[in-house]
Amino acid sequence: MFQDRRLYLIYAIILLDVIVGSAVGPIMPEFVRGLPQPQVWLSVGTALFLGVQLFSAPLLGRLSDGYGRRPILILSAVGTLAANCLLLPVRTSFYFANRLSDGLTNGMYATVRSAITDISPKERLFQNLGIEGAIVSLGFVLGPMAAGLALTVFAVPLPEQAQVVASLAVGLSGLNVLLSLGFRETQLQRSLVRGAELWTEVGRATNVLTIWARLRAHDLAAPGLRRVVLTQVALTLSTGYYFYFVAYASLGELQLSARALSYYFIFFGGLSIVINYLFYTYLAGRLPPRRTIFWLALIGAPTLGGYGLIGHSIAALTMLTIVDCLTLSLIQGLLEGLLAQRTTDTNRGEIFGLNQAMQGLASIATTLVFGALSLLDLRLPFAWFALCLGGVVWLARPERH
Repeated sequence: MFQDRRLYLIYAIILLDVIVGSAVGPIMPEFVRGLPQPQVWLSVGTALFLGVQLFSAPLLGRLSDGYGRRPILILSAVGTLAANCLLLPVRTSFYFANRLSDGLTNGMYATVRSAITDISPKERLFQNLGIEGAIVSLGFVLGPMAAGLALTVFAVPLPEQAQVVASLAVGLSGLNVLLSLGFRETQLQRSLVRGAELWTEVGRATNVLTIWARLRAHDLAAPGLRRVVLTQVALTLSTGYYFYFVAYASLGELQLSARALSYYFIFFGGLSIVINYLFYTYLAGRLPPRRTIFWLALIGAPTLGGYGLIGHSIAALTMLTIVDCLTLSLIQGLLEGLLAQRTTDTNRGEIFGLNQAMQGLASIATTLVFGALSLLDLRLPFAWFALCLGGVVWLARPERH
């Protein structure tokens, strides 16, 4: 079966967007270096970026149902370009402006997943969404690699490195705008949002308390939807360890250097890409998704807890990482497939947007929790992450009839 060519363009847009986001990550400390307790201000910027998505993701998702995926993808690409232009003057105020503006248009992932679902045959839905997850992993590897190569090849002096990486991000963001302009629409059934209804939608999107009520309304038409979203929330709480791992590995017993961390993430990302591609290409469509999530989470939970117990053993870290890639990293695509099955042509963007908003809320919550626990003991956050993945096990458990 031939794939719709639009799918490859969507994958390219995702890849470039993640490369840009991960490439600028290492230069963010430069924007707050002169402030007292810079790590706190970095966390404030992250919270701002995630918090804005609580309303931007549902709004952009709903608008993509009404006006089509293409206009929202173009808007998001232009927004990312503008946000990265704000990084060219390496100043603190521009850092916060970037986090705010980038968060406003990062809701594009609700639109992207909706577009993938629009053009995916039923038998390839899980595979296509799973490959999207593998591409995101690839972007997280290629981003820092691209930034590092640019700084090395051109022998950029330290004071100019942040501006050079920001310029690279601007160039790649501009390329993504061009790719978005070449995208052909996938949404054929529109539910237009006009005039007063648009302002009502903005009001609904800015009210966090309405998110769950809106999901409950959709659950009436598609039973099980809220349970899938709750499972996604529990998974997001557990994958907070992605954000915590650098601090743990560099400050804890492992004492990994920046170079060692780079090698580790290349290993982790590369292995995850290969396993995700093979799993979603050859296995995912043949396995019962909910039961598969249950077993993957059941094995993955003690693996997460194990990270906190490895001491200074690189061998133990390597073994746990392999098990991690074979279990936890595969769950996201399966959940997105289950969610996609419970959407229609007219509400797909809204539902993916609401789901992304719930994930943003979970990301903020888990950041606060693991930050507090790390003050007591650097190993404690992994108990939290394992407990949250245990929540995935509970929510995905087989039902007794």
